[in-house]
Amino acid sequence: MAVELFYKKYGAGKPLIILHGLLGSLDNWHTLSSRFGEHFSVYAVDQRNHGRSPHSDEMSYEAMAEDLRFFLRARGLSFAALIGHSMGGKTAMEFALRHPAMTKALIVVDIAPRDYAPHHDHIFEALSALDLTKFQSRAAIDDALSAGIPAKAIRQFLMKNLTRDQDNAFRWKMNLGALRTHYDELNRRIVSSSSYDGPALFLRGRQSDYIVDGDEPQIKALFPKAEARSVKSGHWIHAEQPDEFFTIVMDFLKRSQYY
Repeated sequence: MAVELFYKKYGAGKPLIILHGLLGSLDNWHTLSSRFGEHFSVYAVDQRNHGRSPHSDEMSYEAMAEDLRFFLRARGLSFAALIGHSMGGKTAMEFALRHPAMTKALIVVDIAPRDYAPHHDHIFEALSALDLTKFQSRAAIDDALSAGIPAKAIRQFLMKNLTRDQDNAFRWKMNLGALRTHYDELNRRIVSSSSYDGPALFLRGRQSDYIVDGDEPQIKALFPKAEARSVKSGHWIHAEQPDEFFTIVMDFLKRSQYY
């Protein structure tokens, strides 16, 4: 069953949907959402079990694609262009393959449609080990996470999920239990008997291994018109190189006659 996604809207024009990655939220995209909002009606959404969207025991790309279809129909939108990063990129791929007529352009950020080996297990373990009700400050939580997650930038990213409940105790915004339970499902490949023949752009971080040269045949099998661009960055291209990211995406949407 589809859930009603929390979102923020920016600007006016043709609809552009932005889908964040695993353990992220729409807030990670605020600056770029504002920039794209100068040219489009941007809908930055929290995917299910993330941010301020509803929690659910179901967590699959089929379910998230259905959430997106419900989201568009509820707003009277018959089509949109999609930007999806990592997990959000796989959601966007699943949606485009299931609903090609509703997908006018597809931008996938540093993810391929293949299976991925699990590499967030240590993060889930570190987050799940904390009893947040015992902490009085974000600094104390950061310190407690540092042993299991040494990289400060990753801890800062994860701690954007912190909020307080009605008793002023810390809690996670995301549904940590469901995400951990369904983690293998989120790593699986995108399977389809059909292809999406519309304009598609796959953006790759040169310092990331999420897209490798050997992924091209599988990408092309599902997305025959896919273009590939690489950017000197790690996995979070939009955060590390926002100006180049914006320029590349705008150029692609112009050439796709969506802008």
